[in-house]
Amino acid sequence: MTMAVSAPPVISAASSGTGVAGGLFRAEPLYSTPGEPPRLTPNMINSFMANNHSGSAGAGGVGSASGGSGNNTNECRMVDMHGVKVASFLLDGQELICLPQVFDLFLKHLVGGLHTVYTKLKRLDISPVVCTVEQVRILRGLGAIQPGVNRCKLITRKDFETLFTDCTNAR
Repeated sequence: MTMAVSAPPVISAASSGTGVAGGLFRAEPLYSTPGEPPRLTPNMINSFMANNHSGSAGAGGVGSASGGSGNNTNECRMVDMHGVKVASFLLDGQELICLPQVFDLFLKHLVGGLHTVYTKLKRLDISPVVCTVEQVRILRGLGAIQPGVNRCKLITRKDFETLFTDCTNAR
């Protein structure tokens, strides 16, 4: 005995009388392969930044430039570090990278936790820069930091390399 299985109904934006807003259900799957997370493309990032942060993308980056002294503190770019793209901001002509992101990508398997990293930073005389609220929003939107994170710190690429070397030599 065989049973006929029908496809679920698709509600279009033109349908009426159902009391359901059009476009509420998707006919196509959300992801192409089950279990595969979506990938952020530069176009998606720039579109997100243009729609949600009232700034325009510029020079391959996302975010908006801050007014005043010409410090592009909210212009976020994705830069290559050890073959992986990480978020960075330009502050006073110096590239600063997201410490929690590089911890998650490169350091968490080398040290006990983020507290250990901050202890090492003090010992190495490295002073991270505290992110502004807008920078935290940008980093959250890019997925560089977790959604619930409200604070973040930035370090220079040179300081990261010093920290990374210290973590790998401590093993």
